[in-house]
Amino acid sequence: MPHRSALFAAIACGAVAVPPVLAAPAVSVTDMSRWRAQAANVSIARDTWGIPHVTGKSDADAVFGLMYAQAEDDFPRVERNYINAMGRLAEVEGERELYRDLRMKLFIDPQELQAQYRASPAWLRKLMDAFADGLNFYLVTHPQVKPKLITHFEPWMALSFSEGSIGGDIESINLAQLEAFYGQQTVAVALASVETGLDPEPSGSNGFAIAPAITKNGHALLMINPHTSFYFRPEVQVTSGEGLNAYGAVTWGQFFVYQGFNDRLGWMHTSGGGDVIDEYLESIVDKDGAWCYRYDGGLRPLKAVPVTLPYKLADGAMGSKTITVYYSHHGPIVRAQDGRWVAVRLMHEPLKALMQSYTRTKARDYAAFYKTMELRTNSSNNTVYADADGNIAYFHGNFIPVRDPRFNWKQPVDGSDPATEWQGLHTVAQTITLFNPKNGWIQNTNNWPYSAAGANSPRQQDYPAYMSVYGENARGLHAVKVFQNQKDFTLDKLIAASYDSELTAFEALLPPLFAAYDALPAGDARKLALADKVALLRSWDWRYSLTSTATSLAVFWGQELAEVVGKQAREQGVPVVDFLATDKVTAAQRLAALTTAADKLQRDFGHWQTPWGEINRFQRLTGDMVQPFDDAQPSLPVPYASGNWGALAAYGQSSKSTTRRIYGERGNSFVAAVEFGPRIRAKSILAGGQSGDPASPHFRDQAAMYARGEFKDVLFYPEDVAKHLARRYHPGK
Repeated sequence: MPHRSALFAAIACGAVAVPPVLAAPAVSVTDMSRWRAQAANVSIARDTWGIPHVTGKSDADAVFGLMYAQAEDDFPRVERNYINAMGRLAEVEGERELYRDLRMKLFIDPQELQAQYRASPAWLRKLMDAFADGLNFYLVTHPQVKPKLITHFEPWMALSFSEGSIGGDIESINLAQLEAFYGQQTVAVALASVETGLDPEPSGSNGFAIAPAITKNGHALLMINPHTSFYFRPEVQVTSGEGLNAYGAVTWGQFFVYQGFNDRLGWMHTSGGGDVIDEYLESIVDKDGAWCYRYDGGLRPLKAVPVTLPYKLADGAMGSKTITVYYSHHGPIVRAQDGRWVAVRLMHEPLKALMQSYTRTKARDYAAFYKTMELRTNSSNNTVYADADGNIAYFHGNFIPVRDPRFNWKQPVDGSDPATEWQGLHTVAQTITLFNPKNGWIQNTNNWPYSAAGANSPRQQDYPAYMSVYGENARGLHAVKVFQNQKDFTLDKLIAASYDSELTAFEALLPPLFAAYDALPAGDARKLALADKVALLRSWDWRYSLTSTATSLAVFWGQELAEVVGKQAREQGVPVVDFLATDKVTAAQRLAALTTAADKLQRDFGHWQTPWGEINRFQRLTGDMVQPFDDAQPSLPVPYASGNWGALAAYGQSSKSTTRRIYGERGNSFVAAVEFGPRIRAKSILAGGQSGDPASPHFRDQAAMYARGEFKDVLFYPEDVAKHLARRYHPGK
């Protein structure tokens, strides 16, 4: 491996005369006239919840109005998503985000995206033009809004953010390792810290589909239940005179409904699926001062690309750093391992991904939806589907490269061996799918597909290992419990099942604790000290509620035990909750964690028997990207719990806690239940509310209902919107 000082020599720093925010270009009379004409073709109807129902004469008109409405509700989040997607966060946040930007710029090249925009089909260019025009028209008509960085949006920018998840697969690249390779620190420093505690609050989702055979009204049902950070997606309806009529959750800044439904069918994405990202160990050779890598018995030159990274200085001026990054034919080099460099290969098809994301919203039946899936660019998601024809379906992943199954694709493979190359993509028919299983229901909770339909699930032995990367999880076990052997489902029964209060993980976690306690000798001081705590947990039915003191004790115990053994679990590549149930956790550790948990509850809340609702709260104080929390400020009690414990209605804190109470930040966000009959019937709820402005009446007007698990009726048809209309207007008015 070449000496690392050569890398450091490729890094240049300096100051550049670039202001933090470039002045917006002057708006031409022609542009303004064009925007006003398009705005006249758009109607935005705000219902009493502040939900925008956007109608345009054409699809492009509808996109124009949708982007304008999003900017009205939370322009900072719209802008932030594109700042991040284009690798420009350090220009706002400073040098600490430099390597986050580098990670994005390994793949995102504005010139490449501009070329793809020019090569796009005419219909898609119109939509991208409308995307930029809607946002720019908003900025022109709202001069009081001061962007952090992007003062003018360009149509090609839509291609930088073409799936529903920020960064998508790119964010799987470890930042510490990337900085260790291209930066000034050593690999040892970057990798020295392995986190303790629970795995992060699951960032996936639940998707459930129910067939007509087991519904009361004979109509298919769909539960749309993304588990994202709160306020990640608002609720919208967007329709046009060209057949668009989509309702659901849109990720801030995108012009397609990401998880939702139209009048004929619905789709729910859950994270996971197959192995879509591979790492290649490249053997590096310094040949006459040029870096090469071994391949198929020969040498190939590494491609060297200088990447300039502007960043904001402490005084508000701009500095920049240029880093030369390296590529093999497999992809960019992102780290080193055992004397070799590691290249990463993943899907990078922004144009096709944007086409698929949009066209699925206009599909009218299963055949049309399947055709959109054949684009095979939904790389990071599974899809749960239901329609008005009574079909339910499941697609486990979508972009699945064909690979030699002899290799362990969970680990880096030998980049010099041609046998490790991708061999095209699997067809949709070759991937793990379900269509109308006999049991009448489908579930996915970011778990494996082999329990998706109970006894009618796909069989693991029928597919290569790389087609499914996750195992079973507690939410999956829970979902099977609530759906198997059930019938007469209605919207309300589906919602009730999706909010079932069992914390299934504790079914496996508590018996080893009880065994450890029972094994204590009679004279052991812990026998008496823990007697009432163990008795409370023995009598618990694993169900959360606002008044449950056992939920509080169990959750705090699980958290404390994870702090003790979480590092060990991660080092062994085992999910922490799964590891807690193994015999690798000692009896002494289990008992000590219970003592610590009870002591913490006593210290923080005055009694170790504190009701869960006193601890677990919802609070939204500001429109900040990362919410501040304050025990002294008003908050609402919430009964749900972390998805790590098997809660289907997931609710957890993802940032480092600085308060006594737990404040939710991730989990149930936008949730909708849909019935596909002759007319759509649906109910939905948002965490907090539609607007990101604390001064808006819709900043937290849904919070109390959210905390109770109470849904509002979806106003899908114009006549229903008219009955609950707060305001109707054209953009700019």
